[in-house]
Amino acid sequence: MLNKTMYHLGAERSCIRELFEYGLRQAAVVGAENVFDYSLGNPSIPAPAAVNQSIVDTLATENSLQVHGYTPAAGSADVRQAVAEDLNRRFDAGIRPSNLFFCCGAAPGLVSVLRALSVPEAEIIAIAPYFPEYKPFVENAGCKFVAVPADTDGFQIRFDALENAINAHTQAVIINSPNNPSGTVYTLQTLQKLAQLLSCAGEKFGHPIYLIADEPYRELVYDGVQVPFVPNVYANTIVCYSWSKSLSLPGERIGYVCVPDQAADSKDLFAAIAGAARICGHVCSPSLMQRVVAKCVTCPPDLAAYEKNRALLYNSLTEMGYSMAKPDGAFYLFIKAPNGDGDAFSELAKKDNLLLVPGRDFGCADYFRICYCVDYDMIVRSLPIFKKLLAEVS
Repeated sequence: MLNKTMYHLGAERSCIRELFEYGLRQAAVVGAENVFDYSLGNPSIPAPAAVNQSIVDTLATENSLQVHGYTPAAGSADVRQAVAEDLNRRFDAGIRPSNLFFCCGAAPGLVSVLRALSVPEAEIIAIAPYFPEYKPFVENAGCKFVAVPADTDGFQIRFDALENAINAHTQAVIINSPNNPSGTVYTLQTLQKLAQLLSCAGEKFGHPIYLIADEPYRELVYDGVQVPFVPNVYANTIVCYSWSKSLSLPGERIGYVCVPDQAADSKDLFAAIAGAARICGHVCSPSLMQRVVAKCVTCPPDLAAYEKNRALLYNSLTEMGYSMAKPDGAFYLFIKAPNGDGDAFSELAKKDNLLLVPGRDFGCADYFRICYCVDYDMIVRSLPIFKKLLAEVS
């Protein structure tokens, strides 16, 4: 006998993965150059040279048994120290090494946080548009997933809807800024208003309501936009971070959870997260990659290619008549489907081998997402198809 929920999750892939794998099958039929794949958020710029060099240096100069051996469950002390120092230098954050729990990317960290907060009748809120995996993460932790409708004017927060969604069972609100799929960065004003709302709700219901800041895109921002360090705005914040995007290391699975001292019950919360990671098998993240990120923690990403792609797509598509918010960060555009139906528009685009992710699983059924971490030439060649599709549905 099998667990039906797990079977369903394994047999029916996410809309993103399904579209990506469809593209691979089509490439074998029509040729890769004739498939315009905007499905997967896989960084298309190489890791900084310092990353590759640090791998070479580590392998050449450090003890092999230590490089490839187990570290403490929460990560090596010197690595946690390096990351804490970087956070404090950049954000005056007051972070200590003991506030950091290293994990195999942001997703396992988020899973552990949700399990740590899973109490009877617990509810977790996500604000649309949200990363589709939040829902199975929340439900697998034994919590109820509650979605707040999107603010489609600017993809900030509909505070009236959020306030109505919060109740005595609310344990946490998940935010993702810069956002996947919209590319929006929550402004300091938005975060301050959110902090006030959650503080008042916590007092009303007699327990802290945590803010889970999912931040794999923190360093991917444009035009001088600043991403506030959320624990500096709201004390009860838990940060889940990954170097997958900032250092182009998605396949290396390295990140951390940060539980600042000022968060309510911080020591107990950290212990519960560690316990959840333990039962999920997410302790002791890759030792080599811990050493690499410690050495490269100050390396900025080279965003020139993403900026170029963003400008071409945003300017070209808005000129054609497509409607979207201009992204401040990440490498996505979230576009209003011209026919009002993201699923139908995505299916129509597939006929021309243009792969667009429908927005239903992001909580916005009338939108679609494109990832612009792709080859510039592919964008140029795909633009006539976008124009053709718009004419077909107009």
